[in-house]
Amino acid sequence: MFRKVENQYYLEEFILPFEGKLRADNRWVKLAKIIPWESIEERYANLFPSNRGQLAKPVRMALGALIIKEKCGYSDRETVEQITENPYLQFFIGLREYQDRPPFDPSLMVHFRKRFGSETLKDINEEICRAAKKAEDKKNDDDNKPELPSGGNKTRSEEPDKPERKASSFEVYPANKGKLILDATCAPADIRYPTDLSLLNEAREKLDNIIDLVHKTLGKPGRRPRTYRQIARKAYLNIVHNRKPGKKAIRKAVGKQLRFVSRNLRAVDHLLAIAGDNHGLSRKYQETLRTIRMVYEQQLYMYTHRTHKINDRIVSISQPHVRPIVRGKVTADTEFGAKVAISIVDGYAYMETLSWDAFNEGITLIESVECYRQKYGYYPEAVLADKIYRNRGNLRYCEECGIRLSGPRLGRPLVDKMLQKEQNRLERQDASERNAVEGKFGEAKRHYGLGRIMARLKETAESVICLQFLVMNLEHRLRVLLFYFLRHLFQSNLAPGRLSLLCFS
Repeated sequence: MFRKVENQYYLEEFILPFEGKLRADNRWVKLAKIIPWESIEERYANLFPSNRGQLAKPVRMALGALIIKEKCGYSDRETVEQITENPYLQFFIGLREYQDRPPFDPSLMVHFRKRFGSETLKDINEEICRAAKKAEDKKNDDDNKPELPSGGNKTRSEEPDKPERKASSFEVYPANKGKLILDATCAPADIRYPTDLSLLNEAREKLDNIIDLVHKTLGKPGRRPRTYRQIARKAYLNIVHNRKPGKKAIRKAVGKQLRFVSRNLRAVDHLLAIAGDNHGLSRKYQETLRTIRMVYEQQLYMYTHRTHKINDRIVSISQPHVRPIVRGKVTADTEFGAKVAISIVDGYAYMETLSWDAFNEGITLIESVECYRQKYGYYPEAVLADKIYRNRGNLRYCEECGIRLSGPRLGRPLVDKMLQKEQNRLERQDASERNAVEGKFGEAKRHYGLGRIMARLKETAESVICLQFLVMNLEHRLRVLLFYFLRHLFQSNLAPGRLSLLCFS
């Protein structure tokens, strides 16, 4: 059950048990004013169609706690403790007064991540960026507007008539404006580096636990099925403790582990046939058993056909949705996690595609450009992307829409040296401006946790990835507000002489 709560926006209404009041220039106070809580609450209320049950936490508390966690890099428990100790954080999540007890249990953070899915967070992110762009455009228009004479303001009747713009018959869309930056990266999951041998050993150990559980549930009828767990463990450690095992030794060890896993699977099937529906396995154990069967089939196929490639390869039993993503980077040729394609417009990052399977990011260009046109009403003037986006279909599409796709010009060099020099300068400028997306990836991986996603479930991991880009956009918005504030301060309140003194003091 969900009940709408009147949002608290006024700083003076927050009650402190001690003397003093909250500062209006605090970052959390400013951040609370940027986020459109009312529109988000309408989406959040649709998740609770019933009027029965326990009352759900307000949307500002749920989303605010997630933003605090991703912004500061806290764990779930640390997030709740920081909120309990900090009155600014309590104001940010919508509390009316300071309280010295936790506002909710840390286990609710998992439910908050499930409620705010990836699609919902993408919509919220776009809404925040759209509102920020409107505010920036309005601010720029106000700054560029000429000041009126001191004699008074002009009335509406005194304003000169503006000529109306006649729509031409051949004009379909407005002129192209702006630049769209595209790129993709991988968000590695928090898993052990997978090898065939370690994956099979983990599967064997989990099957041993399942056999023990089912055998105990049946009342221990007879002897427990023999699994040779000590021999299998010793055979695994003989290869692991060898610093440089050969290919033949690794293949022989993988074959042994496959036979041990096969024996354990037959024992599990025999016990489950006896137990029937009273096997005593929880849903988690059943999902683990299904994953182990798929792992065994994949590993047996690769062992039999002497290959290391297979479709939908499972690299983690606890996170079967994680897939290997071949990136060809210097630090790691292959990463294991979700692949994310984003676009950047005016410093704000939008998530275009999020997939756990590897994909060619070049196929996302047309969809990203069309999304740009739906948001702003016109096509971009230029699309800045790397070479993988420069395929024939994308080049043909950009040429038809009048969009300049960054990169070297196709064909022979221009005969005119001046035109060729201008073309080279444009390519260098595009390459330097495209560095903004690499900076966004670096910021997300170093400061916001995109370099290692700690969430275990597929849905919560996707929510965490979307939240990190949302928090980065909020931080960018705060920096823009600070820039406007300083510029307004220097232009309106400081004389030129005092400005020079302030700069050198």
